[in-house]
Amino acid sequence: MKKITYIALVAMTSSSVAAEEARQLDAHEHGVGQLDIAFDGAKIAMEFHAPGADIVGFEYAAESAEDRAKVDTAVATLARPLALFELPAAAGCSVVQASAELESEEAHEDHDEHAHDDHKEEAHDHEDHAAHEDHEHDHDEHAEHAHEASHTEFHAEYLLNCADTSAADLITFAYFDSFPNALELEVQVITEKGATAFEVTREAPTLDLRDMF
Repeated sequence: MKKITYIALVAMTSSSVAAEEARQLDAHEHGVGQLDIAFDGAKIAMEFHAPGADIVGFEYAAESAEDRAKVDTAVATLARPLALFELPAAAGCSVVQASAELESEEAHEDHDEHAHDDHKEEAHDHEDHAAHEDHEHDHDEHAEHAHEASHTEFHAEYLLNCADTSAADLITFAYFDSFPNALELEVQVITEKGATAFEVTREAPTLDLRDMF
């Protein structure tokens, strides 16, 4: 995925670094996602993260056709930022770039698959039936643990061009209508006046930025 340069620069500020560290700690707190918004001249750059459970209702790697369809639909929805984060018409914003993807712990999955093969070979070497049953029980516990430990996260990046960014002072989060499992977004906004953190919830899905300009 091509990174948005301004977001990368913003991430170098101390406030953004602190926000990112907090996001990593709470990355899989169900119901809570992260949205970073940076205003730079006529541009608005946004970066979004949310646990898979918030977006599609599960965090394991999609295996069934139904699960894969849910992921595809979610990615397509996340690629339309102005339908999720509605800006005032007076701001005159249009999408320059939008990308969304599902990130998973592929290395962990590869390790689990390798462990599964090793367990199968070891099981065939067991001549004692009781020992074989014990081994299979251990393997089942291992597979169940690996499945529970697996996590996925949706990540999206957006770049908007606006006729008047100062008019983008009220954001309505239709995001919560699109994703019923999402309860809260921790939002960090950076303008020329500085950085401020907000919490936008399903119960109060609007963000007032009038003091940021």
